[in-house]
Amino acid sequence: MRVRGRQTDLRRSSAATDDHPLVRIGLIAVAVSFLVVFLALPLATVFGQALAKGFRAYFAAIAEPETVAAIRLTLLAAAIAVPLNVVFGVAASWLIAKFDFPGKRLLVALIDLPFAVSPVVSGLVYVLMFGLQGWMGPWLAAHDIRIIFAVPGIVLATIFVTFPFVARELIPLMETQGTEEEEAARVLGASGWQTFRRVTLPNVKWGLLYGVILCNARAMGEFGAVSVVSGHIRGVTNTIPLQVEILYNEYDFVGAFAVASLLTSLGVVTLVVKSIIEARAAVEAA
Repeated sequence: MRVRGRQTDLRRSSAATDDHPLVRIGLIAVAVSFLVVFLALPLATVFGQALAKGFRAYFAAIAEPETVAAIRLTLLAAAIAVPLNVVFGVAASWLIAKFDFPGKRLLVALIDLPFAVSPVVSGLVYVLMFGLQGWMGPWLAAHDIRIIFAVPGIVLATIFVTFPFVARELIPLMETQGTEEEEAARVLGASGWQTFRRVTLPNVKWGLLYGVILCNARAMGEFGAVSVVSGHIRGVTNTIPLQVEILYNEYDFVGAFAVASLLTSLGVVTLVVKSIIEARAAVEAA
């Protein structure tokens, strides 16, 4: 009787969750419509406008000296910000997930701070700190050190807006895994570094790669904070997003969309790599 009762309950639950075919079709249609309107059409528009005058004009726009300088600066800022954020993210996530200490919740809140603060506000904070009229401005000027309207300011702004990405990917993952494997390694005589390198890091490698990809994509696409601290000096402090804005404001639509297509391509590549990482992680978990 109990078996029959359970079978009846399973049939009822499956029937309750078995939606009408029209409902499924409607949900699929809504999802596809959103993808077309908010993803496919914008992507097609960007590349269509970029190639409106042919490939020669497209590559000529990308090869402009100011655009090349913007690409170099964007790559430089990302090359500095991403590794630093990886070091911070791994250290902070390991500390938060594996240890209990006073101020733990405060540290978690501070990691989330860039998500809550507008990038423009963060840029203004750096101007207030390091600008000519800022707190450290006179001292920096006396020692001929330039941070605002220079490359260091752009790097600092990029680090600020991107540092939560790696930590936020690793903290839940490390908390889920617990500390049993690390404790077993320590009992067997492994040092702290050996435990991290041979136990902790392999367990979080896919989450770490995922966080690095998101961090790099945000670093290259950041606009607000970088716009405040850059000064928009052509060929010197303009990153790719700022170069797109300048070209568009000058009605150079082919050039603007050509440069924008670089960021769009980066986003597409990010999604592809993200899907590959998720698939491999799922295979290993199975």
